[in-house]
Amino acid sequence: MTITIATAECFTHGIIAREIHAAIQGYHGEFGPKSLNLKWLKDRRGELILLCGMFIPTLSAVKSVLKVNPPQPQKLINGIKVYQEEDDLEVAVLMARAVKEITGADIGIGTTAGIGRGGISIVTDKLTVKTTSDVSADLCSSNSNQLLARQKSGIKKTFMLLESVLRHYEIEKNFKSD
Repeated sequence: MTITIATAECFTHGIIAREIHAAIQGYHGEFGPKSLNLKWLKDRRGELILLCGMFIPTLSAVKSVLKVNPPQPQKLINGIKVYQEEDDLEVAVLMARAVKEITGADIGIGTTAGIGRGGISIVTDKLTVKTTSDVSADLCSSNSNQLLARQKSGIKKTFMLLESVLRHYEIEKNFKSD
C-alpha cells in the first residue's frame, strides 16, 4: 500500500516536507534528512510518497493557492498572517484539509503560528488531529531564538504525530470493509 502526503506549512518553513522527501528517498549526508530519529520514516521507503510541500506564510496565498477563507488574522506583517494560538489551530486544520484535497493526497499536514505555540494538524479521510508545539513565541516580537525553538518543537511534534497517524491509517485501510 502506497500512502501519499502533502504539506502546507507556515512556521515550519517547508522543513517537514523536505525531511519527509529526503528520508523516503533514502538520501544521505548533506542531502539527507537533518532531523534526528527519522529511522521509522526512512524504513518506509517505497511505501510513502510526498506529493508536494508548500511554504505558505501569507494570508493571500492561503486564500488563492489553498482556496480557503480563513478567519481574519489579528495582524498582518508584510502579508504574513498572525493569529492567536486558538485560531492557529483552526487555520492549521483548514490548511491540512485544503492541501490534501487539492493534491488528492491520503494525508494532509498543515502548520501555522503567530502568537502562542502555533497550530499543527494532520488529516486523513476519517481522522483530523490537531495540536501545538511545546514552545510559545510571538511572531510580532521577532525574537529569532524563540521563533526557532518553536519551529524545532513544531517539527518534532509533527513527526511524532505523523508516525501515530500512519499507524492509524494503515489499521484503518487493513480493516476496511468492502
